[in-house]
Amino acid sequence: MVGYGQNYPRQVHHRGSSIVSFKVDQKSVTCRGGYATWYSRKGSDPNVLTGALVGGPDAYDNFADQRDNYEQTEPATYNNAPLLGVLARLISGSTGFDQLLPGVSPTPSPVIKKPAPVPKRKPTTPPASSSSFVTISQKMTASWSREGKMYYRYSTRLTNRSSKTLKNLKISITKLYGPIWGVAKTGNSFGFPSWMQSLSAGQSMEFVYIHSASPANVLVSSYSFE
Repeated sequence: MVGYGQNYPRQVHHRGSSIVSFKVDQKSVTCRGGYATWYSRKGSDPNVLTGALVGGPDAYDNFADQRDNYEQTEPATYNNAPLLGVLARLISGSTGFDQLLPGVSPTPSPVIKKPAPVPKRKPTTPPASSSSFVTISQKMTASWSREGKMYYRYSTRLTNRSSKTLKNLKISITKLYGPIWGVAKTGNSFGFPSWMQSLSAGQSMEFVYIHSASPANVLVSSYSFE
């Protein structure tokens, strides 16, 4: 949580927090100017977003306090809303309303049977791409329709099954038709994101992408061990 303790996140992925206040500098900050000047800035945010709950550490308790590491430093609504709801209920105290009181059951409406719609065929998850040391698995985590077109969100997990630290990772991704997060593109391949340099034995990394097609083809091109 930002602003509490001695070691709270200081590079929050938040435009209002990362750009200097108008009271300090009254120069106009354009959309591109904010990205070019302030987003890539390595210093602490000029405005402390006190009380914001960011994504937090990964499954191995690692946390990279970097503004472009949005998965861990962004104060998204799905992080803050549940906490605020619980705190609001606690602070409201006793209202005298018994939520367990039986209510009046409404008269049931007649059930009108409608023909079941033909389910749309969803893309199947491809089998895991694996080697003796590195495994890759994919799964669809969300889908939605927009303007008559279906979109799918896929989560891809890469796991180091060896007993050594994985470095110099290169991933080949083909048949990708949308944005991707959690990996860095270098030439025609992808690798570790900017906040990762290696993957320890037994650990995993995850990246996601969205497009309107079946899962992309994800393969490990090369790597080395330390």
